[in-house]
Amino acid sequence: MANSLSGISADYIYFCAYLAKSDEEEAARVNGALLENFIKALDFTGAIKQLKRFILTCGFKHYGVHLGMPKQPLVETDPRLEGGIGGVKWPSNFYYVQQKIIEDAAARGGWEWICTLPNDVIGYAKGNFMNEAASLGLYATICKMQPGSKLIFPGNKKNYFVYNCWTSAELHARFCLWASTAPGAGNNIFNVVNGDTQSFQELWPRLAERFGCKIPEDMFSPSTTGAYANQSTNMDMKTKHPIVVHAQKMGIADNHILKTPPALCLPIDPAKWSQRDDVKEAWKTVQSKYDLDEDAWDKATWDFLTFVLGREWGCVGNVNKARNLGWTGYEDTWDSFENAFRMLEEGGVLPPVEQLKKDYS
Repeated sequence: MANSLSGISADYIYFCAYLAKSDEEEAARVNGALLENFIKALDFTGAIKQLKRFILTCGFKHYGVHLGMPKQPLVETDPRLEGGIGGVKWPSNFYYVQQKIIEDAAARGGWEWICTLPNDVIGYAKGNFMNEAASLGLYATICKMQPGSKLIFPGNKKNYFVYNCWTSAELHARFCLWASTAPGAGNNIFNVVNGDTQSFQELWPRLAERFGCKIPEDMFSPSTTGAYANQSTNMDMKTKHPIVVHAQKMGIADNHILKTPPALCLPIDPAKWSQRDDVKEAWKTVQSKYDLDEDAWDKATWDFLTFVLGREWGCVGNVNKARNLGWTGYEDTWDSFENAFRMLEEGGVLPPVEQLKKDYS
């Protein structure tokens, strides 16, 4: 790595590298090594000597949203879920490992660090299908092709109504540029979300309209989802809700929610649905018809969509910390989805939606 970076130097570095691992310990080891080796390589070449700020991208897993219901809104001063806090032995979190690495390196090198926490990123990158817009767009495309063009929400009813924050990839990029030079921003963690609060009760009808689909009148009834019974998922997560850390202070120590294990509940699990023979055949048809990217289906993050739509809690982050330092960025979440769908069409991941609607009207 040092050889490949020879002759390169920078005032600002943006680090977004990530390798997904299902085991949390392995994820911490591998992703910690990614960052540590990169910094060591910069040390070897001397490139780090002129560095002013290093911007590291993490995410809302920092708050344990992947483990269960967190306290909301999420704020940067919330304690890390580690070291037996709240009487719970929390699993490893590679974000904490990376943050410790960058903090220590900055202290040694005399430069500043910034950690960004986006959530459920919406965007497009060529050859990278790891974002919510790609999998939702593919799901809606296949639903449009089916008789009746029914767009059934795959997740549970609670998820449909809870509030969430999303992050546009473009807005996140603009934030990183702002944070590079913003006075007082150094050595801080920041939530980075669009700035609005949304839910699928608003977004799903818009998704249906865009792709020319229809939403069943009684979408969550067994009569609607019963045909997908063998693609459903009901799974206890065997973790504790992160809100337990705040239970005593909030006065909810005896709340029944804290005694109920977090679960993922989906009438239609996207990861299972995506492997159905008829669904894969429909994808082959649309892929060939519109000359779409052959890798899009198998490399779409169906498992992530399963988690996003299967949880029964929302993820709302407070951005006051950045606002107080002068950040004014904002993006309407539906506009973020619309822009991402357009880019996915232009990139050959999704078919041109107007042509799709004409062909399957």
